[in-house]
Amino acid sequence: MQIVNTKQMTKVEKQAKKLGVTPRELMQNAGRKIAERVIQICSAEHQNPERTSIVFLAGSGNNGGDCFAAANILVYRGYHVTVVNLVKEPSTDLAKEFFEKLPDKVNIVTGYRSENIEAAIEAAELDYTTLYDKDISSLKNKKELTAIEKILIKEKERMTSVRRAVVSADVLIDGVFGTGFKGKLDSDLMAVFSIGTSAYRLSVDIPSGGDGSKGTVSPGCFKADETICLGCLKFGMTQYPLKKLCGKIDVADIGIPARAYDCLDGEHGYHRLDRDSLAGFPPKRELDAHKGIFGSVLIISGSNSMRGAAALAALGALRSGAGLVRVASVGRCIDTISVLAPEATYIELNTDKDGFMLYDDNTKEKLLDAMKKSTAVVIGSGMGVTKDTMEILRFVIANSFCPVIIDADGINCIASDIEILVNRKSEVILTPHPGEMARLLNCDAQSINDNRIMVAEKYAEKHGVTVVLKGAGTIVSDKFNTAANHTGNAGMSRGGSGDILSGIIGSAVAQGFPPYDAACAGVYMHGLAGDAAAAKLGQEAMLPRDIIECLSDAFKILKDKRNQNN
Repeated sequence: MQIVNTKQMTKVEKQAKKLGVTPRELMQNAGRKIAERVIQICSAEHQNPERTSIVFLAGSGNNGGDCFAAANILVYRGYHVTVVNLVKEPSTDLAKEFFEKLPDKVNIVTGYRSENIEAAIEAAELDYTTLYDKDISSLKNKKELTAIEKILIKEKERMTSVRRAVVSADVLIDGVFGTGFKGKLDSDLMAVFSIGTSAYRLSVDIPSGGDGSKGTVSPGCFKADETICLGCLKFGMTQYPLKKLCGKIDVADIGIPARAYDCLDGEHGYHRLDRDSLAGFPPKRELDAHKGIFGSVLIISGSNSMRGAAALAALGALRSGAGLVRVASVGRCIDTISVLAPEATYIELNTDKDGFMLYDDNTKEKLLDAMKKSTAVVIGSGMGVTKDTMEILRFVIANSFCPVIIDADGINCIASDIEILVNRKSEVILTPHPGEMARLLNCDAQSINDNRIMVAEKYAEKHGVTVVLKGAGTIVSDKFNTAANHTGNAGMSRGGSGDILSGIIGSAVAQGFPPYDAACAGVYMHGLAGDAAAAKLGQEAMLPRDIIECLSDAFKILKDKRNQNN
């Protein structure tokens, strides 16, 4: 599914105007879609329109205008409609136009402060909480009031009217900010959004306080039960924490012509992974197929103290269709893996006194021979970060003519010496989690999580690699495209899950898929298998090995969905 960032959405809307669809028509269509969804929600609850309160929290821009357009429709359907202007008066031409069209039946609440009162409150160092909690009942009996007392009364009246409107709502609709929101919500808005209510909470386009490009949120962001996304899904809504606050996401067609998206041709592309993103995967198995057709994966992984990593990577590759899997590792690791995965073949490497791989002539000779026979190389899981393993990684990257997937300790080796990537002969896929990405960029993990999309894109572009930035809403990026995944669950957040992913991606590469496509397929199928494992065992009890066992379920789910659409 094609998705966009916020700048691209603005560009598409401008192109729609050139194609004859005016901004007014888009706003009318948006209002109609919002109204239709509200009616569906109320009908499902068997709510009588005359007894149903619909409350819009409206901003001053076009997001508020969409609310005004919807309010106009709903009031004529018999609903009790209230519009609370929370920021200031409508400011755009379209918002003003649709606001002025609202009939007298719509209850209008002014929910913002005047500039004079704002300045006075700031001077008196008062905020929303202190004002709301302040008891002013005695002031109403005074014959003469000071300036600040007059402000207190006016503010209490304003806040009481806003609170009454919110509490009365059966459906509470957030249309305060659109996709262009940046920065932090002010204390007034945070307080309004936090008012306790049993209303169904619906956001227009994006929950107010969320960043539609990055997926971050301001403290106090509106928490929706559902978000009706206008025109096209915004990439930030695929990322946490914003995705969690969106609730159910519905994308509404507001009449933007398909040709309008042509204006993005040549730009960095954005996608949400789905079964259509996996066209051609897995490859069809003809009756005369043999193992050589489905590629050969070389996995360089493991050490005496981390034997499971190599086993999980090997099993991930085997279970996802690779024709041949070779594991190059230390002897003790091979002894363990050969019991778990007898279908693989093994290359024993020398070890140092601590049980890690040695970089010597024997290792170079064996790896060089194995790489010549491989169509994909996976390296890093559980191999440790030592002088020798760094040299092994450097040797592999400099001598492999097939794509190399680098995971875990392989990434940590690169973090110690980024020049390892410089002399590569083939394409590279990196699969870091946020902590590993932070080590690559010499920053903290929170900085990565706050800028996941930009980090993945910029690193992929700068180094000419494919980046798989793992986590909830895993991102796959190269210099041309960025995709976000939606399969998977919290039960997969255990050590070893990433090793399986590297094996699956290696298998997809070995079977002939380009690095970016292989990474997308691997990420999607890994998550789908995780979802199947969670359905069987529950997120609390499932283990990474269950993901491997459920890969067959994932392939069946994928094929069944495709057959339903044929």
